[in-house]
Amino acid sequence: MKNEIQTARPVAVVSGGSRGLGQAIVTELMLHGLTVATFSRSKTPFVDEQTAADPQAKRFRWESLDGADAQALAGFARGVLQRYGRIDALVNNMATLGDGLLTMMRDADIHRQVSMNLESAIFLTRACLKGMLPQGSGSIVNISSVNALRGHKGVSIYSATKAALIGLTKSLAVEVGPAGIRVNCVAPGYFSSDMTAAFTDEQRARIARRTPLKRLGTVEDIAKAVWFLLSPESSFITAQVIAVDGGFVG
Repeated sequence: MKNEIQTARPVAVVSGGSRGLGQAIVTELMLHGLTVATFSRSKTPFVDEQTAADPQAKRFRWESLDGADAQALAGFARGVLQRYGRIDALVNNMATLGDGLLTMMRDADIHRQVSMNLESAIFLTRACLKGMLPQGSGSIVNISSVNALRGHKGVSIYSATKAALIGLTKSLAVEVGPAGIRVNCVAPGYFSSDMTAAFTDEQRARIARRTPLKRLGTVEDIAKAVWFLLSPESSFITAQVIAVDGGFVG
C-alpha cells in the first residue's frame, strides 16, 4: 500500500504519550529528530499543541483508543506503517495503577491492570515487530518499575505486571536479536507524577531520605534513559533492565 507520508526520519511508537511520563518521552524523542506516533484514551493540551504545530502529522501523530483493545492496537500499528512506511522504535509506556490489598481487590480491577500493563504491551509489540522484522532493525523499551524489583505493600498486581514486562524483555531480546532488534527495559523509581501527586510532604521527605541522590526523580530523568536505550550509543545493549531510581533503598 502506498505510504501517505514518505519520511527518512526514524519513526517511534509510544503508548500513552499524551501526559506525564509518556509526554516527556514523546518530547525527548522528537527533540532527537524522531517522528512519533502515540495514543491515549483522551486528548490533552499537549496533544492539541503538537497537533496544531504539525497539522499534517509529519512529525507527530495521535489517536484516541483504548489500550486494552488488542484489535485497536494492531490497527494503530498498521496505520503507522501505512502512513510512514516504517517503525524503528517502540516504547511500551502505558500503565494503570490500582493499589490496595490483594484480598480486597475486585476482579475487574485485577483484570484491568493485567490488560493495560501487560497484555497491551504484548499485543502492541507483536504488531510493531511486523514492521521491524522486514527492516532487520529496531529497538523496543518497556517501562517497568522498581516495584518489579522490590516488594512493596499494596501493589501486588501492579508489581506482578511490571515484573512480567522484565521477563518479556529478556526472552524477546533473545528471540529477535538475530533479526537486529534490541529489547530493553527501564524501571523507574519514585518520580513526580500523577501517581505520586497525592503523597504528603512527609512521604516525599521519607523517600528522599532513602534515596542516595536525596530527591524524587523527574519524568525527564526517565525519558533520557529511554532515549539512551533507543539511540545508536546503546547499539550493543539488549536484554537489560536499567533502574532509574536514584539508588533508592526499598
